[in-house]
Amino acid sequence: MTRAATDAPGSAAPSAPDFVARGSVVRKIWGDAELVLLVFAGSAAEFALNRAVDWLFFTGRIPNDPVGRLFSTVRYAQAIVFADAETAAQTIARINAAHAAVEGARGATIPEWAFRDVLYMLVDYSERAHRLLYGPLAAAEREELYSVFRRVGEGMNIVGLPPDYRGWRADRREHLERDLAFSKHTALLYRQYRRHLGGWRYRILLQVQAQLAPERVRRLLRLRPLPFSSALSGGYACLDALGLRPLVRRLLVQPRYRDEADGLDRRG
Repeated sequence: MTRAATDAPGSAAPSAPDFVARGSVVRKIWGDAELVLLVFAGSAAEFALNRAVDWLFFTGRIPNDPVGRLFSTVRYAQAIVFADAETAAQTIARINAAHAAVEGARGATIPEWAFRDVLYMLVDYSERAHRLLYGPLAAAEREELYSVFRRVGEGMNIVGLPPDYRGWRADRREHLERDLAFSKHTALLYRQYRRHLGGWRYRILLQVQAQLAPERVRRLLRLRPLPFSSALSGGYACLDALGLRPLVRRLLVQPRYRDEADGLDRRG
């Protein structure tokens, strides 16, 4: 087909490129309901320790409805990962506008390092969740994972992001040491987790976090993995083969959120 033919009036406009390539490990992770739930279970631990966690209490949305806000956040993330580049940019712009509105209401600026911490959490817990259920990512997959979230971070105007996975890994360690502390907000947020999840789901959350979280997070929260939880995560592949994966999300999520949890499964 000639260029003239492709540019002729009435010809179909070329579709916008995907923000994340089809077949990418990032699409695999963020289209897998169990992996997404694990990413946010781990992030819930680190969120509670972040030195900027008081911003969550200013809006009140996460403390008042932590599970509901999880699904809201996932919808934003999937709207980026599974979109074309133009739509993904529009979603990132809406996130930036929402943050600006909160800053205006409080009359203060969210610290730049806090945005970076959240971005780094999504990278780290994506990798950790995959390792827990399916095994470690290959080196090229780790680079791809970081590259995608680096582009998200650049869209959010986060400056000075490391150029590659190795640089990110070193910067991540520094952020873990510098930006985390157990505070009154940590205790309040965990109290809300327990209130909204109920006793036995809360205990499952703690064990999932003990399996996923970096050592510094486990130490600050006094999370100790029990032997049976390690055995269960090791046997997840068998559950997958037997078609019993939905049982996992039913253990993690209350009945009123099950439709939302089922809707996290995406392919392509």
